[in-house]
Amino acid sequence: RGQRVNRINMAKAVLEKFIEKRPNDRIGLVAFSGKAYIACPLTLDHDFLNQNIERLQLHMIEDGTAIGSGLTAGLNRLSELKSKSKIVILMTDGQNNAGKIQPLTAAEAAQAMGVKVYTIGIGTRGTAPMPVGRNPFTGQVVYRDIPVDIDEETLTKIADKTGGRYFRATDDKTLTQVYREIDALERSEFVEQRYRQYHEYYQHALGLGLLLAALSFLLSGTLLRR
Repeated sequence: RGQRVNRINMAKAVLEKFIEKRPNDRIGLVAFSGKAYIACPLTLDHDFLNQNIERLQLHMIEDGTAIGSGLTAGLNRLSELKSKSKIVILMTDGQNNAGKIQPLTAAEAAQAMGVKVYTIGIGTRGTAPMPVGRNPFTGQVVYRDIPVDIDEETLTKIADKTGGRYFRATDDKTLTQVYREIDALERSEFVEQRYRQYHEYYQHALGLGLLLAALSFLLSGTLLRR
């Protein structure tokens, strides 16, 4: 809407729209910077999931970009899930510079598990304004242009190795389009099986009929005979 927005808030808004379109999917959330942690386990309770997305803020954990650790944390959760289709959407705005697991090592694990990884590099090309403080006289936020350094080569290799795709999102429109494409790609046909359960009640009528027939036979030999 023509206003300045940081990347995490933009990503959160787009992600929530994506979740809204996948009501029947179990979706979890892994947050990572210098370390990775489970921000929300796999769940069908998307209201709870969105609450955890809203809680995400910058600098909640130590700085850095541990792409391999983030991907591995997601894979560990997916390993518990029995499903034909398992995917990870991996968003990052930097290069892997933290964590003990290399991104391509994690990608090999994803490939072995049959998990498809879609990778998204989020951020403008070249430089992007980053807040560095406030003007002591006006109180306004001061921005400085910082190079946007995304390891697109590694993200592409991760996606290719697992059968996914790599996308570059430079603004909210392209990020929204990325999620639309992923939503369209990850559709599965579902064959619904319906069962009809029958309850037999004829025996009640049959029993009553037999009883009346027997009674009629017995009474025919009495004063009530025809």
